[in-house]
Amino acid sequence: MSAAPFRSSTSRRATSTENIDIFDEDNQALETVRDVWLERGLCTRPADRSTAESAVAQLYRRSRLPKPEFVWVQSPSAGSDLIAAEGLSNKMSFDGTGLDCACGHIASMFSASRRRMNARIERRSIDWQIERWKMERRAFGGVGASVSEGSDQRGSTQRGSTQRRVNPARIIRSAIWESLHTTLFDGVAAAIRTMSNPVAGGVTWYGQQDAHRIAYYDTCHRYGLATFRSEDRELLDVQTALADSTGWWWAFDDVCIMAERPRVLHSERIPGSARGERRLHHSDAPALEFADGTRAFVLHGAIVPDWVVLDPTAERIAHERNVEIRRCAIERIGWDSYIELAGLTLVDQADDPGNAGCLLQLYASPEGWGRSGRILLAVNGSFERDGHRRRYGLHVPGWFTSALDAAGWTYGITGADYSRLVRRT
Repeated sequence: MSAAPFRSSTSRRATSTENIDIFDEDNQALETVRDVWLERGLCTRPADRSTAESAVAQLYRRSRLPKPEFVWVQSPSAGSDLIAAEGLSNKMSFDGTGLDCACGHIASMFSASRRRMNARIERRSIDWQIERWKMERRAFGGVGASVSEGSDQRGSTQRGSTQRRVNPARIIRSAIWESLHTTLFDGVAAAIRTMSNPVAGGVTWYGQQDAHRIAYYDTCHRYGLATFRSEDRELLDVQTALADSTGWWWAFDDVCIMAERPRVLHSERIPGSARGERRLHHSDAPALEFADGTRAFVLHGAIVPDWVVLDPTAERIAHERNVEIRRCAIERIGWDSYIELAGLTLVDQADDPGNAGCLLQLYASPEGWGRSGRILLAVNGSFERDGHRRRYGLHVPGWFTSALDAAGWTYGITGADYSRLVRRT
């Protein structure tokens, strides 16, 4: 297809510069912007191939490279397999310039653009704080202006003084970049990476899961925090189109491998998250799945083998060497059921003095766990977001015969000291 201008995504950007105080750390407008980009990053609709190809073709043209052939695959895993099977590789330069190839040129172009935008954001952030300080000084009659005790002006001045110390770029980075990075890059992209073989000598772009970086610069520009050069604004539009239209992709000199987005993606809000961060989760099915059947099972953000979700058994748990996977499997079937199925021997139990109404139970480790010791079963001292307290097991040394002593050991104190606790968390 031709490299005609791609369909713009600007109409979908939830931004408004009216009545917005960028120094407000609780700015709800930023939450709205974040949620729009989060929707992009978690999208499971089929890729908009026309828009994605046109955007990539523009990147090649800007890098003074001919338009590549586009090859679409059903998943990132299929993409990495195809790259390996076809022997696609990039030429490594030995003159210190990095990869002398399509992906190297595109990556260098993105990197240079980010450096320019970062410099403008930093300069504008400092200027904005100075301008705000001057404006408030004029509004309240200068530094020496008297303000009556307890007046609204005094409160406004104090708030303004506090806000001037806040870097607005830092607010946007926390609300937009860091939140989306946690959900999309650390969460979704990390799970996809476990399904795929690494691509040697190349650069992988994550499409929709690159939204954190693109959203940050786009928001800084649209909120007036910085004015970017036209070439950088145009590159942002290209990257926005890619985040809005496709999944992972790889650029080579003559061909570009493009991967479809997942067709299934289940997530939940991370407990206690302040910026709407989410994590992959589904208790009965794959949390992430592509059209070719490539899938990942994830329980509360922990990537696990399929048997943990589909068919957890005491025998499989006993032979599992990964402690985190073992914990997920046990919690999947419930501690009471696991104790019965595994035939665990109760060594000792006692009321938990730091957690009224709850028991401490000490069990012998089952055969096959790979190391001797005991399991201390306790109840979390704080509530989960659903109002329940999680029951969990801790591995403790095998010499313990007292549940209180074992509990004290986990806090670095004696059992006698632990028994005098009023409340633990």
